[in-house]
Amino acid sequence: MPLHPATDALLVIDIQNDFCPGGALAVAGGDEIIAGVGRLAVRFDTVVLAQDWHPADHASFATQHDQAPFSTTRMAYGEQTLWPNHCVQGSAGADFHPALYASGVVNRASAIIRKGTNPAIDSYSGFFENDQMTSTGLGAYLKDKGITRVFVVGLAYDFCVGYTALDARSLGLEATVVTDLTRAIGMPLAQGTTVDAIERKFAQAGVDRTTANTLLAPAVRTRRHARP
Repeated sequence: MPLHPATDALLVIDIQNDFCPGGALAVAGGDEIIAGVGRLAVRFDTVVLAQDWHPADHASFATQHDQAPFSTTRMAYGEQTLWPNHCVQGSAGADFHPALYASGVVNRASAIIRKGTNPAIDSYSGFFENDQMTSTGLGAYLKDKGITRVFVVGLAYDFCVGYTALDARSLGLEATVVTDLTRAIGMPLAQGTTVDAIERKFAQAGVDRTTANTLLAPAVRTRRHARP
């Protein structure tokens, strides 16, 4: 799959300490993708990082409802999963993983989008908060840069990565999730898991999937044979 530096962007979603092993809301293997993200990022002129940035009293935290983590409640915008306290503004857990700095990805970023800052609304997508009305500004930023296609990596596949890709499609952008550069939570649902649910939404919205090896593979040139 050829990349087009002028019109493609890489969206790096929530590779933060709290989402990596040892963090408050760790995704299994979350740190394993970082080296590959670094290798891919150098192929893009536009790299944008998304960062969960919650106030300490965020309404998506289970501690605010006296309920168990991973239970659900109803909010004004619909059903909300309740999470362990994570990515609190200014905390070590909210910082990007050290390997993301070491790989050069943070320095390559042309923008960092902080989301989930409103204490009343959670924000999975890098484009919109969960009310689907409050914009992070990412869509306007990419439009201004002439971006027409995004590739999405990071954490977690079935939540913030997935909803970022879906919202990109809703804004008319082509969207591809790089599946080996993301990891899933895989929470059980009444039918299947959150991975099954997001992949059904991908199929409906036209979100593509690929791998880093496919994107980084050199173009195959057809050799011309001289006529006898």
